[in-house]
Amino acid sequence: MAAINLSNPGISPARKSDVDRRLSSAKNLNKSSQSFYESICLHQHQRVRKYVSSLAVKSMTIVEQSQEPAFSSNGPILTSIDSNLNQPQISLDTQRKTKIVCTIGPSSSSREMIWKLAETGMNVARLNMSHGDHASHQKTIDLVKEYNSQFKEKVIAIMLDTKGPEVRSGDVAKPILLHEGQEFNFTIKRGVSTKDTVSVNYDGFIDDVESGDILLVDGGMMSLAVKSKSGDLVKCEVVDGGELKSRRHLNVRGKSATLPSITDKDWEDIKFGVDNQVDFYAVSFVKDAEVVHELKDYLKRYNADIHVIVKIESADSIVNLPSILSASDGAMVARGDLGAELPIEDVPILQEDIIRRCQNLQKPVIVATNMLESMIDHPTPTRAEVSDISIAVRQGADAIMLSGETAHGKFPLKAVKVMHTVALRTESSGQINTVSLAHHSAYKSHMGEIFAFHAATIANTLGNPIIVFTRTGSMAVILSHFRPFSTIFAFTNQKRVKQRLILYHGVMPIYMEFSDDAEETFSRALHILLDKNLVKEGQYVTLVQSGAQPIWRQESTHHIQVRMVQPQH
Repeated sequence: MAAINLSNPGISPARKSDVDRRLSSAKNLNKSSQSFYESICLHQHQRVRKYVSSLAVKSMTIVEQSQEPAFSSNGPILTSIDSNLNQPQISLDTQRKTKIVCTIGPSSSSREMIWKLAETGMNVARLNMSHGDHASHQKTIDLVKEYNSQFKEKVIAIMLDTKGPEVRSGDVAKPILLHEGQEFNFTIKRGVSTKDTVSVNYDGFIDDVESGDILLVDGGMMSLAVKSKSGDLVKCEVVDGGELKSRRHLNVRGKSATLPSITDKDWEDIKFGVDNQVDFYAVSFVKDAEVVHELKDYLKRYNADIHVIVKIESADSIVNLPSILSASDGAMVARGDLGAELPIEDVPILQEDIIRRCQNLQKPVIVATNMLESMIDHPTPTRAEVSDISIAVRQGADAIMLSGETAHGKFPLKAVKVMHTVALRTESSGQINTVSLAHHSAYKSHMGEIFAFHAATIANTLGNPIIVFTRTGSMAVILSHFRPFSTIFAFTNQKRVKQRLILYHGVMPIYMEFSDDAEETFSRALHILLDKNLVKEGQYVTLVQSGAQPIWRQESTHHIQVRMVQPQH
């Protein structure tokens, strides 16, 4: 049996114009999304070109509030915006839907800074295993867990990002200045550092490069053309010069190094993550689905409930993209190395394509690298960086990431605040990509997905938040997939599920023990939301009871209820 129950569904006249607007906006859910980029040839013999229409964005002013803003797990709640655009009014329950991942490093690893980052808008703390040691990362994990233990309605997830098989130049006594046209060499001999030759850390480097290849240093900050190779030496000519410092990252344009995606160091770090029950692994330089299966088999043997996020950052990963995404639990668009191994002009097209593929698979996707790079040294972003954030949000990314900005930058809190404000403002314009149920026939046989679609439509029409109770997180994930305008309050009695759900677009997970009585549990949930000023008396909420595991209902029964929030006694 499937039922839609309406309790006090009337709409006040004062809200009628807003509802009419939302009825119109809800039609956006039925727009189909075509992939901008369906294929890419590894060696670029054939290039697929698509044209992206330009969007004119009017200037906007954020009105500073005279009173202290409320805070949620997604940062400050913005209660009003002055704009010439006819976007939805930002009301009490308006919170940022796009999540923020912050890399923790020297600028942000103290207890005070982690607390401030969380209150400013951080949702996921990223541990970059390319830097630091287990002791420093253990400190961060302990501080994040301390923060999480203090709140039911707030949570910071922990993501361990593996170093991966990086090819790097060797140590140099002082930076070597390279000039255009200069001859310069790389050798697989260890410990070499002269004015015209340095070591690399990978013995297979000689086999991976050919005459005519372009070597990129630090993702393209410098470039060299391979002229010849012999024995243990690769002879190059500098194309774009600069200062070569110690241990610089090397890429070959259009090629991936023939190294295993998970190195011995990575396996040690993965075991460290298992011991500390991190929430996500971000796996670097994934080349094929076998890497993901190997890691998941390992986690299964250790009974570790950790999700695998694949970093799409190599030429091989693009060739094997469908199978890699299918095997994973989510993806990260790692634009730095992706733009080094493939033509940089393909990166924006690939970004949108990866986001849409993840949306179709109902898997979270993170956009990363250089989002606010200038704020490592400066207190304000460039206008291009602001646009970059806005584009990722409009394309429907679940999360956007800060790297050096928060790890070692001078203004980590300002960077998070900028990202939070830009994302919230973009979301308020109502121009977020959504996925249509009508164009995915597989959904039609899944009752939970049908109800999630209609729950999102009802919530958009009435302008109210969604409340879902979940043990596995599945229904909250499906609801997130349809990108409702309002927040999805996902109540769960599983702390691991709470931590994992924070990565998903629009989901605010809240830990709460469930009662055997549905009405009692619902009343307790409303009390929490009222107490935290996340809903208000007289407001409507959409309650969804569906999903993989029935709670307080028969397996064959699914419910959508619209209820008015009553005063709590």
